[in-house]
Amino acid sequence: MSDFPIGFVDPRKKDRIARYRWAAVAGIVVAAILFQVYVPPFFNFLAYLEMPLLVTVYFSIMRRSPTVGVLIGMAIGLAQDSLSSHPLGLFGLVKTLVGYFAAYMAQRFDVQNPWSRLAIAFFFFVFHQFFYWVLGSALLGLPLSFEIGEVFVMAALNAAVAVPLYHILDKLRVSD
Repeated sequence: MSDFPIGFVDPRKKDRIARYRWAAVAGIVVAAILFQVYVPPFFNFLAYLEMPLLVTVYFSIMRRSPTVGVLIGMAIGLAQDSLSSHPLGLFGLVKTLVGYFAAYMAQRFDVQNPWSRLAIAFFFFVFHQFFYWVLGSALLGLPLSFEIGEVFVMAALNAAVAVPLYHILDKLRVSD
C-alpha cells in the first residue's frame, strides 16, 4: 500500500519521463493540426474537437518538464495559427500557457490514471477557451463569445475523446 494520497505522484516515479521517437511526435502533431484545419469544414459534428490542444496536453504531461511543455505548446500553437484564419500568435500564446501548466501539474499529480487524464483534459480545455477569449477580446478586440455552458459541454466531449486518444498515444512510447 502506498503512503501517498490518491492522485499524488510517488517521488520514486516522478522522474520517469516518457520518451518518443521524434518522427512519431512530429507526425502526431502534424496530423492533429491538419485534422483541426481540414476536417471540421467537411464534418461539422467534429468541429468541437480541439486536437492540437489534446496533443499539447498529452506530450506536456508525459514529458513532465515545464520548459518542454512551453516549447511543445508554442510550436503547436504557432503551427495551428499559421494554417488557420486566426491572428498569428493567439493560439501560440494560449497553447504555450497550456503546455507550461500541464507539465507543471504532471510533476505533482499522477497522470497515468484515466480519471485524472479525463479531469486534466476537461480542465485544460476550459483553461484554453478562457484564455483564448481573454487574449482575443482584450488584446485584439475580437468579438469573441465565452458561453460557459457551451464550453463545459465541449470540454466534456474533448475529455471523452482524450482518454482513448491518450491510451493510443501511450502505445507509441519508446521503451527503455
